[in-house]
Amino acid sequence: MTDNDERFGFASPSDVPIPYLQRIREYYSALGHGEPYRWAHYAEVPFQPLQKPLAQSRVTIVTTAAPFHPDKGNQGPRAPYNAAAKFYRVYSLDSSKDHDLRISHIAIDRDHTTAEDPGTYYPLPELRRAAAHGRIGSIASRVHGAPTNRSHRATLDVDCPDIVERCKADGVDGAILVPNCPVCHQTLGLAARMLEENGVSTVVMGCAKDIVEYAGVPRFLFSDFPLGNPAGRPNDPRSQAYTLELALSLLEHAPGPRTTVQSSLRWSASPDWKLDYLNVARLSRDEIERRRKEFDEQKRIAAAVRGSRLPTGC
Repeated sequence: MTDNDERFGFASPSDVPIPYLQRIREYYSALGHGEPYRWAHYAEVPFQPLQKPLAQSRVTIVTTAAPFHPDKGNQGPRAPYNAAAKFYRVYSLDSSKDHDLRISHIAIDRDHTTAEDPGTYYPLPELRRAAAHGRIGSIASRVHGAPTNRSHRATLDVDCPDIVERCKADGVDGAILVPNCPVCHQTLGLAARMLEENGVSTVVMGCAKDIVEYAGVPRFLFSDFPLGNPAGRPNDPRSQAYTLELALSLLEHAPGPRTTVQSSLRWSASPDWKLDYLNVARLSRDEIERRRKEFDEQKRIAAAVRGSRLPTGC
């Protein structure tokens, strides 16, 4: 920082939301993976106000976390990316029961978070508390999982209509969508759009601001945290309660489409963690080559799992 920065109290230049679209484009170009991915982008955004007070509304969660399968390899805290744990079809679970959901199968920020606390990415226990206190009318009988397909066709023609059908069957008034990795943010942004078009109010809780806003969603609660923590800090129940309340308030009071609210919570005193995620400027040539081989191997595993048509997570 310069003397004037300190004099005027300016923040560090790096203390801005991570530019995921740029980082991802440069990262996969460095790995030699062809044409840049085309991210979903819309100019017009649907908007469905809640049709009844939130205290009378039925709310569900849509997550990108995967049900734990002991036969799928390491899926625990600090697990490396595990393509074998991916799922490829929408699933639904009984919301009255606890379920072991993991995020080892997606590109969370493994340098700065561990996925040790499900409360940071799956806010069902906190939503139950909100229901018990009358903040919402009830939790829908089922919560749902959305696969993180890079294919727009699969997401828009298969997965999103499936999620809409299940939410409508459950009489859902509002949905909280909780993504984790970059593509997860796109997937649930697209799901939010389709739910709104079909009469269900939504709020996306996430950490990849540029991806969600580029897609165009009705309501977005942005937490400037490492990917994998859209619902609050790990092992910090107060931050998780606060984050959910922000999402519920946004669901209730957003004035129109493309409403973004940023949480006031900070991950750490220093913003330097934001410089690491997929930042090719910080990677050596040997590290890039190692990651290229690792990425190709994970793609091979994922293709084998997809081709087997196993009912993973369904």
